[in-house]
Amino acid sequence: MSQPRVRTIVVLAAGEGKRMKSALPKVLHPLLGRTLLGHVLAAAAPLAADRTLVVVGHGADQVSGHLTEVAPDASPVLQAEQRGTGHAVRIALDAVPDQAGTVIVINGDAPLLRPETVKALVEAHESAGAAATVLAAEVGDPTGLGRIVRDEAGRLEQIVEERDASPAQRAIREINAGIYAFDAARLRDTLGKLSTDNDQGEEYLTDVFGLLVATGEPVGVHVAADATETLGCNDRVELASLRTLLRDRVNTAWMRAGVTLLDPATTWIDVTVTLDRDAVVDQNTQLRGVTTVGAEAVVGPDVTLIDTAVGAGATVLRSHAVSAEIGPRASVGPYAYLRPAARLAEQAKVGTFVEVKNSDVGAGAKVPHLSYVGDASIGARANIGAATVVVNYDGVAKHRTTVGEAAFVGCDTTLIAPVEVGAGAYVAAGSAIDKDVPPGALGVARGRQRNIEGWVARRRAGTRSAEAAERAQAGAPRAQDGSAEDTRLGGGSASQGEAIHATTDAGGAGPAKGDTATE
Repeated sequence: MSQPRVRTIVVLAAGEGKRMKSALPKVLHPLLGRTLLGHVLAAAAPLAADRTLVVVGHGADQVSGHLTEVAPDASPVLQAEQRGTGHAVRIALDAVPDQAGTVIVINGDAPLLRPETVKALVEAHESAGAAATVLAAEVGDPTGLGRIVRDEAGRLEQIVEERDASPAQRAIREINAGIYAFDAARLRDTLGKLSTDNDQGEEYLTDVFGLLVATGEPVGVHVAADATETLGCNDRVELASLRTLLRDRVNTAWMRAGVTLLDPATTWIDVTVTLDRDAVVDQNTQLRGVTTVGAEAVVGPDVTLIDTAVGAGATVLRSHAVSAEIGPRASVGPYAYLRPAARLAEQAKVGTFVEVKNSDVGAGAKVPHLSYVGDASIGARANIGAATVVVNYDGVAKHRTTVGEAAFVGCDTTLIAPVEVGAGAYVAAGSAIDKDVPPGALGVARGRQRNIEGWVARRRAGTRSAEAAERAQAGAPRAQDGSAEDTRLGGGSASQGEAIHATTDAGGAGPAKGDTATE
């Protein structure tokens, strides 16, 4: 069947949602990448309606502002006084008095609704030439929901709200999903006949069906294939339940598309995320916003990525990234933090306890551990030693640092921006660099070491350190109780195999002890 021609979509989003107990309007509560309202608009969007009207009331300015961001073609219509769903639809149609054709009405708190279900409702309505069609569902527990009341022939007789239902009607398990298709002309005419003679003293949109039946107009019921699509949200408990259902739906779809999720129960993927085939997502991982994960990349465990691109074959372990780019076969973590505009090229490495912000880390470059890189460009195959800090902020403005290709920055170095370390240059460990280091040069900026003999005996007499020094000087064996006599600070040093030495002798006579960087 060809795409149905929908003239108008009306989304009901004026309610306060008192049971949410929130300053945020109910329809703006988030759920895996979109608000409740955003999910409803996404489900209706494929119908390509001529007009989409969103009835706003409580928090109207907030809801209207959100519409500007997510659905700029939708028009807010103010229901200043909430007098029921029928009243809300009447106000919406008054805003488009000349619109004809089919009108779709959807509650703004049905985030699990699929576009296919809305389309099927419209097709059933239009093919039958009905005046009105309601989406229904069979549920195990209909408590709190409107009931579909049929006659002996199975035709719709009326829709009854629970608080107005008889005991026999309350036993019915076929419920009103709050999603409807109407003929615009017959809807307008019937809305003017609605009464407020009910338990809430409101104009019920559902009463339109009873009035149409009474005048002999054809009405229909379209039953949803999956009742979970019709679930709404009234409080935070129901919101959490919807979030779990949507998580399972999203995760199932990705696994069937060729993505490995090692623990789906602890994996949360926004509906706006994209993953390529053979990507692997480990446990306790959140992929949010417009994050993308490339083929054969491994993300997790314990990872949160927000609006971040992960290249093919990359690895991200126990890390947090926001608006970052991780190149193909790059490596991040564990315990790394990539802030906005952190960009890692192919096979770059950002390791343990490293923070990167607004910086480029070149192909094959390494920032292995315990470093901060901000407002910097790190050249291809450069190595940044442990505890290196790029000092990018002078209290007023940010300044940029450049480290050239294959440059080598020693451990515990401070690069005071603006500064440039040239291609192939070395920086001695423990330096504070505030002047450019030319390509191929060695930058050294630290005081010379001097040892003050006998200082411990004079200034720390009677301590364990003094006793250990005395034994060492006398050639006596050290104490055997381990940590009690171990006075090293920092827990030791890198092994010879892990250290790279840079000379401090202008004549290149040999390596100076301590001028090292780790990899």
